Amino acid sequence: MPTLRSAKQPADSSSPAQPHYRRILLKLSGEAFCKPGGFGIDPSELDLIAGELKSAAAVGAQLAIVVGGGNIIRGAELAAEGHIVQATADHMGMLGTVINALALKEKLVSIGVDCRVMSAIEIRAVAEVFIRGRALRHMEKGRVVILAAGTGNPFFTTDTCAALRATELDCDILLKATKVDGVYTADPKKDPSATKYDELSFADAMTKRLRVMDMTALAMCGEHKIPVIVFDFKKPGNITRVARGERIGTLLRSV
Repeated sequence: MPTLRSAKQPADSSSPAQPHYRRILLKLSGEAFCKPGGFGIDPSELDLIAGELKSAAAVGAQLAIVVGGGNIIRGAELAAEGHIVQATADHMGMLGTVINALALKEKLVSIGVDCRVMSAIEIRAVAEVFIRGRALRHMEKGRVVILAAGTGNPFFTTDTCAALRATELDCDILLKATKVDGVYTADPKKDPSATKYDELSFADAMTKRLRVMDMTALAMCGEHKIPVIVFDFKKPGNITRVARGERIGTLLRSV
C-alpha cells in the first residue's frame, strides 16, 4: 500500500505506530441525524455525532464535514415522482443540508468545539460562502468546517461534493459514514452469505457497481488518489481510530 499524503507517525511512543491523518473529510448522510427510518433531527443522534467529532478533533486532526439532507427532504424522490423538476428538487435538498449543518454547528459550539458553517449557495444570514482559502484557514486554526449545500449545483450528489471538497482541501483521506461496517459483496441485511471487503480498488468498486459512492465520486477520488474508508459511524470512537491510523471498515484506494 502506498504512503498516504501528509501522513506522519505519532510522536507518543505509547500510541499505535500507524499514520496519523492531518486533514480528514467526513461525509455524513442526513440519516445520521435521525433514528433508523425516522425523520428530522433526533437530539440523541446529534449528541452522538458531536461527541465523536470532538474526540477526533482532540487528537489533532483537521476536520471538514460534508452533510447530507435526506432526513429533511429527498429531492431525488420528489423529482422521480414527477412532482417537481429535478433542478428545483435538488436545490430544496441543498437547503435541507443547511438545516443539518446549522444544528451540528450549534451542538459543537455548546460542547466547546470551534466550528464554522460554509455553504455552496449564498445564505449570508446563517453561513459563510464556501471559499477554498478561507476553509483551509479555518481548519489550520483548529476549527471544524461544516460544508453545506453540496456543490451548489443540481444533478450532483453530496457524495460527489465530498470527493470534490476532499480534493480541493487537500485532504489525506475521505471517510464515508454508513450504517454498516464496510463494503460487502451484497447487502448483508438481505444476503447472509455476503462477505466484507477489507480493501478494494476504485476500479473494482466501479466495475462491480458496488453501492459505495456514486460513480462520479469514485472516479474523482481515484483520479486524485484520495483514499476512502467506509465504516460504521454508530460505533463509538471510530472517527478517532481512523484519525490515529487504525484500520477499520473497508479501505478503497487507487492501485
